[in-house]
Amino acid sequence: MDKGQPLLQLIGVSKHYDSVQSGERLEILKDINLQVAPGESLAIVGPSGSGKSTLLNIIGTLDRPSEGKVLLSGEDLSKLGETQLAAVRNRQIGFIFQAHHLLPHCTVLENVLVPTLPNKYRSKEEAVQKARKILEHVGLGNRLEHRPCQLSGGERQRVAVVRALINSPKLLLADEPTGSLDAASALSLGQLLLELNREQNLALIVVTHSPDLAQKMGTVLELKQGRLGQFVA
Repeated sequence: MDKGQPLLQLIGVSKHYDSVQSGERLEILKDINLQVAPGESLAIVGPSGSGKSTLLNIIGTLDRPSEGKVLLSGEDLSKLGETQLAAVRNRQIGFIFQAHHLLPHCTVLENVLVPTLPNKYRSKEEAVQKARKILEHVGLGNRLEHRPCQLSGGERQRVAVVRALINSPKLLLADEPTGSLDAASALSLGQLLLELNREQNLALIVVTHSPDLAQKMGTVLELKQGRLGQFVA
């Protein structure tokens, strides 16, 4: 990636679905243009059903746009096959969802190590050492052998954050990460995300209904009627 090049670019991204019954087209996203630099933090807000999660899924290669391009580190993701996209997701993008999606029968350490399985770490010990270090950093060093049912909601989301970071992604995507948390846990998680954003020069995009979380980000954009623009309070 060139020094002055954005990490992420969306160029004319649209998403629509054609109704099988009526033949009518349902427009979800309309001509979205966006640039995100390394280390930038961005919140996307908007009413329920406005397409925020769809947009995040397209950015994260979980879905493809109907029109337009998504470029990550200058690479046009539309030209990649499913196997190549899976590698991009695993190595370059971290995901955090409202539901933590931790494996219930695995320990905290084992959950964090799941994304490392397809990767070519020099050794399992190297991956374990890195996982331990990040878990210590987020205050979970004494929870390594606990299972998700033994953790609080805030702790489970912190494990999900560490799992998202274990492969050193360039871009971290969070879809309503504080939606299921109490106020104190939500505040703590928001502070953690920004801390990681600054320390690791990690681009952070958060979809949220929380005004408090959104205002902590460097930029706040609103998705309304399929179009992305500056948020006006």
